[in-house]
Amino acid sequence: MTEADRQGQPSSNRTILVACAANLAIAIAKGVAALFTGSAALWAETLHSVADTGNELLMWLGLRQSRRRPDPAHPFGHGQERFFWAFLAALGIFLIGGLLSIGEGIRSLLNPEPLDDPWVGIAVLVLSAGFEGYSWHTARRQLQGDARRRRRSLPEQIARTSDPSATTVYLEDSAALVGIGLALAGVALHMLTGWPGWDAAASIAIGLLLTAVAVLLARRSKGLLVNESAPPDVLDRLQTIIGAPPWMRRMTELRAIFVGPSALLVLLTVEPVASLRTEPAERLLKDVDALRERLQGSPAVLEVAVTLIGPDDARDR
Repeated sequence: MTEADRQGQPSSNRTILVACAANLAIAIAKGVAALFTGSAALWAETLHSVADTGNELLMWLGLRQSRRRPDPAHPFGHGQERFFWAFLAALGIFLIGGLLSIGEGIRSLLNPEPLDDPWVGIAVLVLSAGFEGYSWHTARRQLQGDARRRRRSLPEQIARTSDPSATTVYLEDSAALVGIGLALAGVALHMLTGWPGWDAAASIAIGLLLTAVAVLLARRSKGLLVNESAPPDVLDRLQTIIGAPPWMRRMTELRAIFVGPSALLVLLTVEPVASLRTEPAERLLKDVDALRERLQGSPAVLEVAVTLIGPDDARDR
């Protein structure tokens, strides 16, 4: 585990725990309101909050699992546990939040029912928006801090970050706030028009929204799990650190993948200058070790491997 990862864990842990506590309270309140009102949109929102609570528990479990030290079976540590549990969380959003909400909306369309005590549902939704807003603000603040440190915009940080925890919570809570708005609209239009279809349509819209969020999160987690290359700005920073040392004729390849949040495995292929090929090997190895140490001094770099090639090998590449 890198120093950057250790520094990022307290904020990720707080973000997850805040979101979990908020969603658990919200799920209970929405469930009670759904029983009182019979609203399909409120049932969809209850399922949404239940899914979010379970997902935050999965993220917290992934955070704990990723803290284990490297061992012979996992020489680069357990950082990718975070990617795996984030992928499971995305599946939870899709199955519990997305598909069940769509199913509830379709059921309500086919078998419409009048609303009972709709003001109870509206009050719970407004209260839920406050809890979700606080959780959303916590996740956004962490993402903005990470984005500033990496000189990225917030959308770039969401798309490129190697820490799925804050991104998952932020997108979940963003979807939750939009979902609450849809549920409020569905209940209000049902009250005004007397047509239950508005409530059912809101439930279906919430399900489609959660399905879209699940796809976004699953795609990012999948990229990290299958060793997708580090983003261009990370490679550019590595290139700046490497520079142009006098012993290096050229670098033919620079590859980097995340083996955990803020934990890079860097692979270099370089051709040394011709004069060093006639010098003692110790001098070249000393230069290579100095380069490795300089790269590993970067907070995000966990391990560096350098491959030396001759001019014939360089032509083959």
